[in-house]
Amino acid sequence: MLHVLEHPLIQSKLTLLRDVNTKNEPFRRLLEELTALMVYEITRQYPLRDRAINTPLEPMTGRVLDASIVLVPILRAGTGMLGGVLHLVPMAKVGHIGLFRDPVTLKPVEYYCKLPPELPDAHIILVDPMLATGGSAISATDIIKHEGGKDIQFLCLVAAPEGIEAYASVHPNVPIYTAAVDRQLNEKGYILPGLGDAGDRIFGT
Repeated sequence: MLHVLEHPLIQSKLTLLRDVNTKNEPFRRLLEELTALMVYEITRQYPLRDRAINTPLEPMTGRVLDASIVLVPILRAGTGMLGGVLHLVPMAKVGHIGLFRDPVTLKPVEYYCKLPPELPDAHIILVDPMLATGGSAISATDIIKHEGGKDIQFLCLVAAPEGIEAYASVHPNVPIYTAAVDRQLNEKGYILPGLGDAGDRIFGT
């Protein structure tokens, strides 16, 4: 259930994101562009329906997306990925799950949750730039499933082997889409080589 998206544009933009010299404004722009490219890849199997339209020359039957889509960013860094998704699927509903990682235990702590009522029938894209220990992603997926969500995809930019293993052990039916699987976590739970603290780099904190 692990999918590494290796499109050249995805890999190129990821390298620019990783660069310590990439400042906040270009980091935010690159993050949205990279997310949009990744969403383009992961929505390939979404259903279509026929729609009758008139072109400037004659009537025809085209095809349009036939899917209820719910985006769920994990606060706070996941909000930096929203724009890239909404550019492609502006009709999507958006939920939010707020989690922070306890600096001592490295366990996720929930502080906010607001989800659309369409979860049971929707294609749900859970987004967070990093899959490190896996704790936040596991907790967020637990919450979504508890609220009735079934069709879930987890989208991140960079994943650590430890996080992939932990997440897959709890949610083996949820596919993980990432642009890279990095080497390991350090003693503080950060991904190596990684890209630093995504939230800090997005918001300049």
